[in-house]
Amino acid sequence: MSAARPPIACLGAGRMGRGIAVAFAYAGHAVTMIDVKVRPADQFATLEAEALGEIRKTLASLARFGLLAANDADAIIARVSVVPAQNMATALAGAGMVFEGVPEVVELKREVLASASKCVGPDIIIASTTSTILVDDISGAVERPGRFLNVHWLNPAYLIPLVEISPGAATDPAVIAQVKALLEGIGKVPVVCAATPGFIVPRIQALAMNEAARMVEEGVASPEDIDKAIRYGFGFRYAVLGLLEFIDWGGGDILYYASRYLEGALDSDRYRAPEVISRNMREGRIGLRTGAGFLDYSGLDVDSYREQRLAELVNLLRHFGLARPPVLDRD
Repeated sequence: MSAARPPIACLGAGRMGRGIAVAFAYAGHAVTMIDVKVRPADQFATLEAEALGEIRKTLASLARFGLLAANDADAIIARVSVVPAQNMATALAGAGMVFEGVPEVVELKREVLASASKCVGPDIIIASTTSTILVDDISGAVERPGRFLNVHWLNPAYLIPLVEISPGAATDPAVIAQVKALLEGIGKVPVVCAATPGFIVPRIQALAMNEAARMVEEGVASPEDIDKAIRYGFGFRYAVLGLLEFIDWGGGDILYYASRYLEGALDSDRYRAPEVISRNMREGRIGLRTGAGFLDYSGLDVDSYREQRLAELVNLLRHFGLARPPVLDRD
């Protein structure tokens, strides 16, 4: 195994462990999924067959999608193994990085992490994949917590590019850099966020999903039309322009006044703009037209930048089959 492709160990052989296994095995890493529950041999054999069967099924789907040749699946799945809990120490001895993916129970995670951290070298990075528990609530169970952090994957882990890295108070900055490099090496797009509830994506999507459900409840539109609006309006734009970039694109002042209107018209402070929007306006950080907003546009060729973003939107039109030639009246 190349030093650039360290062996990966997953604590747990459930959905998250299987998704991570596919992502790393696809990129050339050997992956060991470790069952964290001691169980009879026949029950373990069933788990092993289910885990490898699901991975094989996933690879077959990727082959149908054109991401690998059908005859490559055997070589990829050969990189994945499942071992019983009693073999944890042996399995972890050669791990280059460890991902914990057990159920969202603090005591269980602490127990598994404590055991695993005793079985690997002192410099081996250990990451939890928890989507709800803050890293510092479980880091105390890890020997040498400077090598511990949260790495939050979005399902399906083998397809979604984004991975959120959330370091703890004790996490060594060098560990963050190593994890970013490892993830980028398998084609992922890592971002770093503070250890706060909801990280980035779950926190934003919870607001959006609740608002969509609220509009159904209020009779604003049908579920089908709301989802159509999200696919072809909301999601369409934000696949090219990030949320903060979009604020700058139109201007923070537009968001400020729109927020004030919605707060009053709908009688809810959930639309109130945060103080940073007002502060940016006072400081003249309106966005593109002032050269700065949430992002810095100084020295940027704004016309070229706009052209590039518009071209990306046109590519999305083509992806959705909505790009049409103009209607021309010809004699």
